[in-house]
Amino acid sequence: QVHLVESGGGLVQTGGSLRLSCAASGGTFSNYRGLGWFRQAPGKEREFAAAITWSDGTTTYADSLKGRFTISRDNAKNTVYLQMNTLKPEDTAVYYCAATSSTWGILRPQYPQAYNNWGQGTQVTVSS
Repeated sequence: QVHLVESGGGLVQTGGSLRLSCAASGGTFSNYRGLGWFRQAPGKEREFAAAITWSDGTTTYADSLKGRFTISRDNAKNTVYLQMNTLKPEDTAVYYCAATSSTWGILRPQYPQAYNNWGQGTQVTVSS
């Protein structure tokens, strides 16, 4: 089983930027069809942020995050990134990386059920 290891979270002021990384440990992402980022704030459900297909880099974003968040991948490094700009206090959450092995998963990337492998999460806190 490939382990997904997130990093890059932290404390940032409103308007700042962070880049999250999700690296494959113990294997490669080539066995997966797509990767996604989700987030979960305290007391709220897990929310889709962005997704990318591993083969051709097709991206999908939550409508509310388009223009501020950018997902990308580096196949050689087996790493997926989430660049987050113009951060707001409401972006405060634990951010999770997830991988899907299924075709259904890359057709419905906004659904947590589409993913069969999850990382442990990284905390992002945006201060006002």
